Amino acid sequence: MEIGMLWFDDSPRPLAEKLQRAVGYYTEKYGRQPTLCLIHPSTMDGADGEVAGVELKSARSVMPDHFWLGIDEKPARKKASRRKAA
Repeated sequence: MEIGMLWFDDSPRPLAEKLQRAVGYYTEKYGRQPTLCLIHPSTMDGADGEVAGVELKSARSVMPDHFWLGIDEKPARKKASRRKAA
């Protein structure tokens, strides 16, 4: 993911609720639901896999309590490379 929306939430809410709020805002603003969220390992709070319909990945480049939401571009790249090979 190269382009996305950065969301900050340092409230005491559970991680799932924070992500639901961020995903809701992203969806309303951009008209589609994000598929990927990069967060700092300390913010993951033991979560793994998918939360609020979004794949979670830890990234030390994202500051704690920040959520970088966007569309995962890897599937699109794989399809494009398959078309070139054919």
